[in-house]
Amino acid sequence: MFSFLEQKERNYLLLILVHAVLGVLIYYNLFISKVYGVLIFVVSLYFIVKTRNRNNEVLYASAYLVGSEVFLRMTEGNPNHEFSKYGIMLYVTIGMIYSGFSKNAIPYWIFLILLVPGLILGTQELDLTTQSIRKTLAFNISGPVCLGMASLYCYNRKLTFPEMNNILLMVGLPMVACSTYLWLFTPELKEVLTGTGSNGETSGGFGPNQVSTALGLGMFVFLSRLFVASKTKVLFLINLLVALNISYRGLVTFSRGGMITGFAMLVILFAFMYFNSSKRGRLKMFYFGGIMAVILTSVWFYTEVQTGGLIGLRYANKDAMGREKESKFTGREEIAESEINAFLDNPFFGVGVAKGTEIRLAETGQVIASHNEITRMLGEHGFFGLLGLVLLVMTPAILFLGNRQHVYAFCFVAFWLLTINHAAMRTAAPSFIYALSLLKVYLIDPNEITLHREQTV
Repeated sequence: MFSFLEQKERNYLLLILVHAVLGVLIYYNLFISKVYGVLIFVVSLYFIVKTRNRNNEVLYASAYLVGSEVFLRMTEGNPNHEFSKYGIMLYVTIGMIYSGFSKNAIPYWIFLILLVPGLILGTQELDLTTQSIRKTLAFNISGPVCLGMASLYCYNRKLTFPEMNNILLMVGLPMVACSTYLWLFTPELKEVLTGTGSNGETSGGFGPNQVSTALGLGMFVFLSRLFVASKTKVLFLINLLVALNISYRGLVTFSRGGMITGFAMLVILFAFMYFNSSKRGRLKMFYFGGIMAVILTSVWFYTEVQTGGLIGLRYANKDAMGREKESKFTGREEIAESEINAFLDNPFFGVGVAKGTEIRLAETGQVIASHNEITRMLGEHGFFGLLGLVLLVMTPAILFLGNRQHVYAFCFVAFWLLTINHAAMRTAAPSFIYALSLLKVYLIDPNEITLHREQTV
């Protein structure tokens, strides 16, 4: 079977099919998801320890954890809600023990230290039991801590461009299983689409915002592979079909943030490669840009037909009757406003980690968690949060000046920045993807992408 394919093509197709079958199996037996979750952790840990992280196995293991996180949550396969974040923190700690870290990663030591005052204040201010305080603080601080630790590991760590693509593939593969599961889980769209709001029925019964975030990232992974990792027509076709599937499943969640973020990443990648290419390379990128436009337009119109035009209304911020909605951000601007007010009232230390949620509970009678990590950092960490955010924005920009071969750097920072504006740091994805922007990536083959000759090694 598939004997007409080259070995590389067969291996790649097998990887895709295995994950598609995994999605089917988990749909019919959720217990398999629990086994899958445990195996991811155990097998990854085994290879990291066995190889002593000689080939940056930590990055591959962490990438796979990131790619599988939402799918495992959706199918109740996570041993713990914060399983992926804790797993990444453990992996990078072991990785740093085996292969060290850059002595110049001082900005991220500072960032982690800046989190401490807000954490201490939270332990004093929260009106909860000791056990509840521990869980609440861990939930709210695990994302920033995961980002800091992953950044310490990645800072100026050397990697080749093909290795970078393989790491991204590890992020994308579990999303093949996720999108397959969603095809089986989702009823006929006409049965469940009654409006233009985010839809749990089309998101595997899980939070559409997180599912959209994951699938938007998956869309970027496989669409980018069309022009950076598809050397044969067969590989191009496989990546195209997977990308079409993931893009469609992401759109019908009716959650906009993740899909807009994935599209923005593609635009940034294309623009970077276009303007850093030779004249011949620009013609090639123009060709790929046309293909990309046709693909995305086709997916959009297909989704419009399948949803009876509701997806267009959703992205136009209108209800099913075509009327403009009052809020463009489904009420999140009110949460952000409360956090900005908290910062203005407590500009130095903030109100303390997780205290913002308690304040909103007292004011509204509802437990409303933050969707915006920027305003949360300001409100709960005060000046220390502001300084931490400045470090996170400035450091990758400065690093890039000596690392212009990292074609994904701005894409990764954009993913982090856009994601934390609509989904905070509920998942490990923004933490880990941000950290990948700090890697020092080398092109070992000038034909891998179309950059100028003087920028290759």
